[in-house]
Amino acid sequence: MEKVMRPDEKFHGRLKTRRLSARQENLFEILMPKVGIKSHKDADIANFHRVFLEIGFGGGEHLVHAAMDNPNDLFIGCEPFVNGVASLLGKIDDNKIENIRIYQADARGLIKEIPHDTLSGVFLLFPDPWSKKRHTKRRFLQDKTIADIYTRLVVGGFWRLASDHEVYKAWILELFGQEKFKNLFGEKA
Repeated sequence: MEKVMRPDEKFHGRLKTRRLSARQENLFEILMPKVGIKSHKDADIANFHRVFLEIGFGGGEHLVHAAMDNPNDLFIGCEPFVNGVASLLGKIDDNKIENIRIYQADARGLIKEIPHDTLSGVFLLFPDPWSKKRHTKRRFLQDKTIADIYTRLVVGGFWRLASDHEVYKAWILELFGQEKFKNLFGEKA
């Protein structure tokens, strides 16, 4: 199995927990070369109607459902966690899904290289809240990340965020409520 790529920023979090099954190891060898990408250029973006990005897809449940409902659209999932990627590979194989690509690394590396005005939608669903105050710098949502994602959205594109952590939800609202972002998001509406 190939080593996980790292972005310029320091990555915080787990990359692997439990051992992979024989089937999962096999899917990494056979299927991952077909659906895994190292760059947006590997994703065949031009062959799809719209492009969506999911950051931290966990086990891939949302990504699979969205891809199956929208077969003409491309769904790129970013996840450095090996066990999550293995879970998604199993779902792709079981359902014969052809419109999902996997970027097995921190999403920030891919986002920086995606051309502006490319993404129809971005999903950041239930990210790690890094709930200790000293760990807020580890959160995915930071000023730079917000600005980078905004420029990759097409006119009318969306960014769907979800969290069940009350402190994190309040922090997201405060972050997006900053004056510098009020003007930013008003332009794309």
